[in-house]
Amino acid sequence: YVFELDLHPSPDGQLFGLTSGTHRIEVAVNGARVALLELDRWMSEGDPSGLRVETPEIHVRAGPQHITAAFILEREGPITDLITPIDFTLADPNMGVGYGVTTLPHLRDLSISGPFAVTGVSETPARQRIFTCRPTAHDEEKPCAREIVSSIASQAFRRPIESNEVDELMFFFEEGREEGGFEIGIRNAIWAILSSPRFIFRLERTPEQVEPGEVYELDDPDLASRLAFFLWAAPPDEELIQLAEAGKLSNDRELERQVYRMLKEPRAASLATRFASQWLRLQDLEKINPDAQLYPYFNQQLKEAMDRETELLFHTIVQEDRSILELLTADWTFVDEQLAAHYGLQGVSGTEFVRVQLDDENRRGLLGHGSILMLTSEGDRTSPVLRGKWVMEVLLGSPPPPPPPAVPTLEETEESNGSRQFTTRERLEIHRDNPACMSCHRVIDPIGLALDNFDVTGAWRIRENLNQIDSSGELYDGSPISGPAGLREVILKRPTVFRRTLAKNLMAYALGRRIEYYDMPTIREMEHTAGQYGDRISHYILGIVKSPAFRMSRGVAVTDATPDN
Repeated sequence: YVFELDLHPSPDGQLFGLTSGTHRIEVAVNGARVALLELDRWMSEGDPSGLRVETPEIHVRAGPQHITAAFILEREGPITDLITPIDFTLADPNMGVGYGVTTLPHLRDLSISGPFAVTGVSETPARQRIFTCRPTAHDEEKPCAREIVSSIASQAFRRPIESNEVDELMFFFEEGREEGGFEIGIRNAIWAILSSPRFIFRLERTPEQVEPGEVYELDDPDLASRLAFFLWAAPPDEELIQLAEAGKLSNDRELERQVYRMLKEPRAASLATRFASQWLRLQDLEKINPDAQLYPYFNQQLKEAMDRETELLFHTIVQEDRSILELLTADWTFVDEQLAAHYGLQGVSGTEFVRVQLDDENRRGLLGHGSILMLTSEGDRTSPVLRGKWVMEVLLGSPPPPPPPAVPTLEETEESNGSRQFTTRERLEIHRDNPACMSCHRVIDPIGLALDNFDVTGAWRIRENLNQIDSSGELYDGSPISGPAGLREVILKRPTVFRRTLAKNLMAYALGRRIEYYDMPTIREMEHTAGQYGDRISHYILGIVKSPAFRMSRGVAVTDATPDN
């Protein structure tokens, strides 16, 4: 393989950071150095290879590998310059193009080409799982292939495979074997499995006697599939498949035992990376790019750390079966060195995430997470409106109505009175003078302003535009509110609203559809039962898994366009 590294240019096409002298980049595979590349400080985009350096061909075995490319530290301390830019930043690429200002080169992209000169097939974990047998003679190939195809198809289709289905797949094996031997035949059969609608879609088998519109109970294999995709976002494992084949999974006690087992598995992290990410809208982080001039220390690594912090909070609540209310009250979180420094926390070093206690009550729970605070901001300013709207929609399940037409945006509101810059609160007060805006903003703004001590990147601040920040306010019902801790207390005074919102979102995720009016009795019962057990998240999950909505389906009319398998 060849590893290709592209570097950042300055505006004139030269290497950004050329004034800092010679630099070297180490390329490593699984922590072991495989190449050390020295940069030509005079390279430019006009060169035949541009701002790209590449390694010679490097032998790497097939399979998962950890690849890194990192600059070698050349100096232990800062460089004394006429002007000292902010360390390790691309906030202003116009700097560092002349002597007197020292900036550092930056790696922009790492790409890998290959493989070249393949010497053979490595025995990877994937191949070991596929080839459960090895024929030693020609007459052993078909029985061995049938065993492999049956096993893979059963896992891929998430149910016991029937003999006639295996016969169909063996046709593809025979074609491939004639073309290139046993392994090519297995490859052809796997292609057929992976292109089958039974793999691509989660098709549930309707009993023949069920009429269109009639409700029926899922059989055990389909229940296993639903359960696995809900908790793991993956097909069922061998234990679930065996229970389903024996018809034992639909037993309430066994189903409950499996839920607890599955929540302890690493694969249950999908509830954080998929459900929580969708519910909390963490994907919106990608849309926010803080202004590099205003927030020069912010970078992609910090953004990813914020995202990971929120996922780890939710995953820990699942793994340790904690109360869902800890999403708001947790006096602990997970940080790496960069995120800890951003939050002002001491004693954390390295890139590994560690669990830390939070003494500052304003930083506790989701309302203190940089991910939430940043995705509800603009790139150059905080947005109490977006933050208030997010709390209402995501945590309280009460989205405000859309703004009326022809209402000016906050950007169109004056920013100063000539002698000083206004704070965001003051600009909102001017904006609310419009009667069309007042009815909604009196509900949204106090919630968002309670979080205004957090800047765009979630860092704590006490001033904005040299003016003291006022995070106090009054909710629509007259309740006083002040700061993030005050907002959290207000939400927890009515915990039923938060419980029901989470329950509705979790059930919608499990069922893969919107929640309807006829689902509400199940949600209320789930919420009541979980409340008797300390709001532990497992009881919300069990309430969904044991519900008729999860364990039953409805017959659909079959047309000529509908597959019969």
